[in-house]
Amino acid sequence: MSDLRVLLGLVIMEWDNKREIENIHRDLEGISFQDQRVLVTGGAGFLGSWICDVLVSQGAKVICVDNLASGLLSNVSQLFDSGKFRFIEHDISNPLSFEDNLDLVIHMASRASPFEFDHYPLEILKANTIGLMNSLEVARKNDARLLYTSTSEIYGNPEVVPTPESYYGNVNAIGPRGCYDEAKRCGEAFVKAYETQYGIDARIARIFNTYGPRMRSDDVYGRAIPRFLDQALSGKSLTVFGDGNQTRSFTYLSDQIEGLLRLAAIQEAKGNVVNIGNDRETSIFDLAKIVISLTKSGSEVTYGPLPKDDPLRRRPIINKARDLLRWWPKVGLEEGLMRTIEWFRSVQIVRPT
Repeated sequence: MSDLRVLLGLVIMEWDNKREIENIHRDLEGISFQDQRVLVTGGAGFLGSWICDVLVSQGAKVICVDNLASGLLSNVSQLFDSGKFRFIEHDISNPLSFEDNLDLVIHMASRASPFEFDHYPLEILKANTIGLMNSLEVARKNDARLLYTSTSEIYGNPEVVPTPESYYGNVNAIGPRGCYDEAKRCGEAFVKAYETQYGIDARIARIFNTYGPRMRSDDVYGRAIPRFLDQALSGKSLTVFGDGNQTRSFTYLSDQIEGLLRLAAIQEAKGNVVNIGNDRETSIFDLAKIVISLTKSGSEVTYGPLPKDDPLRRRPIINKARDLLRWWPKVGLEEGLMRTIEWFRSVQIVRPT
């Protein structure tokens, strides 16, 4: 019976993968990277692995570089026999050269969980500065387009909400989040410097909170949605930091991947910085109650101290994404959470705790 349950879990996970990729293909409306050579740094991570999946399924040749500090080899193992995928275990903070005549470089390498900021600040700083510069050098030498995945964290604790791309931010450079916030801000400056000095074709995505299958919930990787799902499905109390009134704008992975690939592909996006996020604002307390309801859990909500410099609100203005990329979020929070719950349950079958 145990073997049958594991097989069932694997079948569900494979079906979920195919469904999400097909949804992304549909929403891309003919945008394709077929026959392009693409380097993805951080390609074994949550979002990076989905990028690799979609690109390979379209017929692109993908090189995935990841040091597996927070990524998982299992996220991309399904691509090993495709004939269009190459994995290189490497820290992009150290130089790496390619003679593959690359068409596109997507720099996604970075730890991103606030729970990691105290433990790996130097690695986070290097990935988004030195590591990004190495990616920019690869793009320059190959005359390739570059997409840099920045973050809504560059806005800090914003005084302007909803927040446009023109907002300069309200960031504590020497606070506990500074290693991430300021590294991403410096990364954006690196991109603009390479545009100015070398004329490379680059684009910057400011990603807002994204969730979905493959997001880690274990240990320090447990951000709000995967942590809540893991707690609810295990019958534990859901831990809300602060009073729960702080808000986030949650984007389902298929919407996020579609937005990133549109930004990478559309010629008119050259040189642009674009918010890629959901413009629906949800409080953390409301999120906890929705998770409890959808999982039919008997869990309760408990409270812990709010981390220092935790942003009080997150909500993007996405007019630029709508006008320039013809992109907007399509998956509602409840629908996206149900898809994620299905995946978490299948993982529990395959890798029971």
